[in-house]
Amino acid sequence: MHPVDIQQIGEELAIKWDDGAESFVQLEKLRKHCPCAGCQGETDVMGQVHRGPARPFTPQSFQLVRLGRVGGYALQPAWADGHSTGLFAFDYLRRVADTAK
Repeated sequence: MHPVDIQQIGEELAIKWDDGAESFVQLEKLRKHCPCAGCQGETDVMGQVHRGPARPFTPQSFQLVRLGRVGGYALQPAWADGHSTGLFAFDYLRRVADTAK
């Protein structure tokens, strides 16, 4: 599954998928589901998740500055607060877009 068209429309990301489906995901939701280790933590060999200190969100946290593609498998958003380490694999992006919250 791959996006064939991605556009920011207001505070949403509109995604058309290669299977003909369309997804609309709020930018705030996208940022809150950032999969990077800084946001989600890292799992050690014992299965314990280690997280750094929580960073509060600001209005800039939800302002998309740039959306880049990584190879043929992921998107990398850059946010106005400087955060840009999350790689959204296309299958993960679709799951985030298709969930209610």
